[in-house]
Amino acid sequence: MEKTAVSSEVAPKVLMGARDAIYARRSVRDYTEQTLSYEIIHSLLEAAVQAPTAVDEQPWAFAVIENKDTLRRLSDTARETMNDVERSIHVPGRKMVANFTPPDDFFHGAAALIVIYGKDMGPFVVADCWLAAENLMLSACANGLGTCVIGLAVSVLNRPEWKKELGIADDMTAVAPIIVGFPSGFTKPVRRKEPQILLWK
Repeated sequence: MEKTAVSSEVAPKVLMGARDAIYARRSVRDYTEQTLSYEIIHSLLEAAVQAPTAVDEQPWAFAVIENKDTLRRLSDTARETMNDVERSIHVPGRKMVANFTPPDDFFHGAAALIVIYGKDMGPFVVADCWLAAENLMLSACANGLGTCVIGLAVSVLNRPEWKKELGIADDMTAVAPIIVGFPSGFTKPVRRKEPQILLWK
């Protein structure tokens, strides 16, 4: 049965403003077992689609995966293909991440994996999807939730066999897999470098 849109009366209460959320957002890799309500997830998707989009294309679509067995098998496949993925994203002249041990669970026990897919992959589709991803992550932070991008899951999600299992059309491309849930503790901030300004005139 199709679910109805969320009314403002049941949407999650925002805990912080935009600037606070920008500075408070962390990549969270430890979650409680608490599940997310439909209202919370839908509110995150609504925030995502408010992102800027080239020529109003709005090329994004979403998959929400909460099933633990599906997430476990996705994680197992990601672990099996990790070395191939690392080689594909390796930049010549830059060292690979040393002594990286893949986690037992690539999705860190999060309540849900939200995958942002792109349609008709034009020149700005990937950028639009990542803009939507940032909106989603900041909205989650503002509502007391944690998120983390799981980049190593992209290649797995784009495999024909996984698209078939998840019911994703062949012309859809997974761009941004993001786990979401309630953090089990505090995540320390990572120091950011000062902005590198190439030109100001």
